[in-house]
Amino acid sequence: MTLAPESTTLTVQLRLTDSWLPLCGLSALTPGRGVAALLPDGGQAAVFLDRAGRMYAIDNRDPFSGAAVLSRGLIGSHQGRPFVASPLLKQRFDLESGRCLDDETVRVTTYEVRIS
Repeated sequence: MTLAPESTTLTVQLRLTDSWLPLCGLSALTPGRGVAALLPDGGQAAVFLDRAGRMYAIDNRDPFSGAAVLSRGLIGSHQGRPFVASPLLKQRFDLESGRCLDDETVRVTTYEVRIS
């Protein structure tokens, strides 16, 4: 879904098993940047809004370093696929599939995200 971030009454929600978890207002997201969100189980999700207005959510934990830092990574694209590069070791993770573009044996969890 693509929407203008100026729509301050809209809420970003993350799908967890059988329900939607409200995270923040859409205006809290900055195009081209990520934010971290605390999940009920104590984990974290990294939520991104790209410059075209598309949203993505993945696990915030970098599987290579163990640090919760993916929300601070740089987003870009490779062969038309959106990715985030870890700010620590620079591995790139596909924002749609969670697959590591630099090591095919590694992936992070992806989440469905919507605006309500």
